Amino acid sequence: MHDLGIINKKPRIVLAQAQKANPLYQSYLKGFASFEPVLPEKTLASAIQIGDPVSVKKAIKTLKEFDGIVEQASEDELANASALADRTGLFCCPHTGVALAVLIKLLEKKQISKRDRTVVISTAHGLKFSEFKIGYHENRLPEVTSRYMNRPVELEADVNRVREALEKKFREMK
Repeated sequence: MHDLGIINKKPRIVLAQAQKANPLYQSYLKGFASFEPVLPEKTLASAIQIGDPVSVKKAIKTLKEFDGIVEQASEDELANASALADRTGLFCCPHTGVALAVLIKLLEKKQISKRDRTVVISTAHGLKFSEFKIGYHENRLPEVTSRYMNRPVELEADVNRVREALEKKFREMK
C-alpha cells in the first residue's frame, strides 16, 4: 500500500450488527461459507434492523479483503454503550451504541488493542432518539438494565428552579 501520510497500512474493518438483525454475523461465524437472510426482530437500533442486506456480496468481499470482523450487540449492550458515551458529551444514537458496544466487546476479547487507532462512525445524533434516551434513563427499555442511568428531574419552566436543582445536585456530588 502506498504511503498516503496518515495511512501507512491497510485498515481492518469491523462490521457491527444488532443481535436482533444479524445475518452477516451469522455468516461470519461460518467463515462466510454461506449466507442466509434472517427475519429481523424489532430493535432499538431501528435503522439497522435489516435481515437481508442488498449489497451482502459486496460487504462480504470487502470484509474478507480487509481482514474484517463481524460482531453483534444485544439491546442491553447497545443501550448501555450509548449511555456510557453520553457521559463524555457525545449524546449518540442507538445505532452508534451498537458500534460502541462492539468496540467494547472486541477490546475485552483482545481482538482490538487499546493501542490500535480506531474510528467509530456515528450516523445520527441522540436528539433524534429522545424516547430512547428518556426510556433508558427512566429504566423502562425492554431487555435493558440501565447501568448509567441519570434519572430525569421534572421542573417548572423557570430558570430559578433549574438553577436550584443544579445547585442541589452539585452539593450532593461533593
